[in-house]
Amino acid sequence: MFTGTLALDLLLGDVHSLKEKRSVVRPIVAELRRKYDVSAAEAGHLDLHRRSLIGVAVVAADATHCRTVLAACERLVADRPEVQVLSASTQLIKEGDD
Repeated sequence: MFTGTLALDLLLGDVHSLKEKRSVVRPIVAELRRKYDVSAAEAGHLDLHRRSLIGVAVVAADATHCRTVLAACERLVADRPEVQVLSASTQLIKEGDD
């Protein structure tokens, strides 16, 4: 069993308040969950209105599937015109690798 995680550090476009930030970030998180059946949440930069850190996690029987799903999630977010991906970090953990 493998667990894959993806951390996306985002710069949001024309956003001037935390309320506007929510209106940009929530649909992205919802689409990731719906389209790829992953766990996703805003996990950082909660008090900054132009930055967001979105965390994504997937569990699968093989590493290739984890990598494929996380790469698709990264592309989905990168293709959105209202955000710029500043950095993306992927980690893969195999059960028993403690």
